[in-house]
Amino acid sequence: VQLQASGGGLVQPGGSLRLSCAASGSIRSINAMGWYRQAPGKERELVTIISSGGSTNYADSVKGRFTVSRDNAKNSVYLQMNGLKPEDTASYYCNAGLWVRSYSPRYWGQGTLVTVSS
Repeated sequence: VQLQASGGGLVQPGGSLRLSCAASGSIRSINAMGWYRQAPGKERELVTIISSGGSTNYADSVKGRFTVSRDNAKNSVYLQMNGLKPEDTASYYCNAGLWVRSYSPRYWGQGTLVTVSS
């Protein structure tokens, strides 16, 4: 599975960005897609995941501000980020994997940098 992410950039606090990620290849081996992020000097953390059936899970830090969605026909997942804060600054990584009782990412896209700054 190959993942191609896009949509990062520089935004002011309180602003919005939308990330996109398209999957190609043997997608039958996965049932969920999502986003992780990694800020400088910090560990990579899960932001959100969405199953092929539309179930979602969010990190507490982004609940109410970020919304994940997917287009199964396009094998794509999107992350709408509203109310961005400086602490959201990070490289965001699209991923795909298996979500049963817990999520196990198997494939990773390249990171796309989101910078929230005035």
